Amino acid sequence: MNFRKQHSIEPTPMQLAPLVDVLFLLVIFFAVTSHYAKNEQVMDISVPAADEGEEKESRNVGEIIINIKSAGEIIVNGQELTEEELLVKLRNIASIYKDQAVILRGDEVADYKYVINVLNTCQKAGIWNIAFATRKPETEAPKN
Repeated sequence: MNFRKQHSIEPTPMQLAPLVDVLFLLVIFFAVTSHYAKNEQVMDISVPAADEGEEKESRNVGEIIINIKSAGEIIVNGQELTEEELLVKLRNIASIYKDQAVILRGDEVADYKYVINVLNTCQKAGIWNIAFATRKPETEAPKN
C-alpha cells in the first residue's frame, strides 16, 4: 500500500487591505449621514420652549423628522410635501416598519391647525410613535 505524504496546509495570512477599505467606507457613510441629519434640524424653524425641553444633537437611526413651518409648509428630508404626499410616504414606511418613530418640529408661531393636520395624517398612515420637538427656555440675565 502506498500512502501519500500528508502535506500540512499553512493558514493564509489575514488580508488587511479589504478591512481598511470597509472601515473607510463606514467612516464616510457615518460622516455623510450625520451631516444630513444635522441639516434637517438647522432649518429656520423655532420650536416652542418647554421647561423639560431639549434639542437633541443626535438622532436615532430611522427617525423621521417632519418640519412644519409658520405658513404650514410640510418639509421632510429637505423636500416640501403636501398632506397627500406625506400620507403616501408615511403609509409606505409604516407598512414596512410598524413602530416607526416620527418627530414633529412645528414652528412656535405656526397655527395649531397645521400641526393637527400632520398628526391626523400620521394617524391615517398608522404611525403612533410620535414625539414633539421642544427646546429649553432661554434664561434671562438677572437685572441689577
